[in-house]
Amino acid sequence: MRRHQLADGRDGANSGTDLYSAAMTIQPIITLGDPRLRRKGEPVDSFGRYLHELLDDLTDTMRAAPGVGLAAPQLGVPLQACVIEVSGQLHELVNPTIVRSEGEDRDLEGCLSLPGYVAYVTRKDQIWVVAQNRHGKRVKLNGRALLARAVQHELDHLAGKLYIDYLDSMDELIPVGQLADDIGAEEEELAPLA
Repeated sequence: MRRHQLADGRDGANSGTDLYSAAMTIQPIITLGDPRLRRKGEPVDSFGRYLHELLDDLTDTMRAAPGVGLAAPQLGVPLQACVIEVSGQLHELVNPTIVRSEGEDRDLEGCLSLPGYVAYVTRKDQIWVVAQNRHGKRVKLNGRALLARAVQHELDHLAGKLYIDYLDSMDELIPVGQLADDIGAEEEELAPLA
C-alpha cells in the first residue's frame, strides 16, 4: 500500500497535491508459524537501491505498526538488515554484530511477529555494536536499557531466533489486554511493546 505524507504531517493520499511529499511503503509483517521467520539473514554485500528501499520499507512498516524495531526477516527478506527507533533516533543497522555487552535487565518484551503478547525476558543492559549503514560505511552503536533490548531483539531475528525462545514455557506469554487490566493502562499505550 502506498501513501503520501505531506511535509506538515497530513496524509496527502487524497489531497490532490504532491508538493514535498514522501512515499511510504508499508509491508505485511510475517507472524509466528511462517517458516521465513526462522531463516537466518544472509550478509548484505550490495549497498544500492534495493537495500535503501528495504530499509525505507522497514522503517515505514515499523512506524505504522507501531513498534520500536523491525528486521528484514520479518518482511520475509533473509538479509542482515534491521531498523530500530528509540527516543526519536532511527538506527539502520546492516550486518550488525554485538562486540561487547554487560549487565542484565529483565523487562517486558513483545514482537510485531507475535502480536498481542508480551513476556518478561532477561537481556544485557548495555551493548556495543559494530555494523554498516545503508552506504556500507562502518558505524558503531552503544545502547542501554530499551535501545540495548531492541537491538538484541532485532539481532535475534537476523539469526532466526525469537524472544519466546528465551521462555521456559509459552505459558509465560501475557496477553496485552490482560497486562493493560493488571497495570491500569490503556491497551493502545502498550501497543509498541507487542
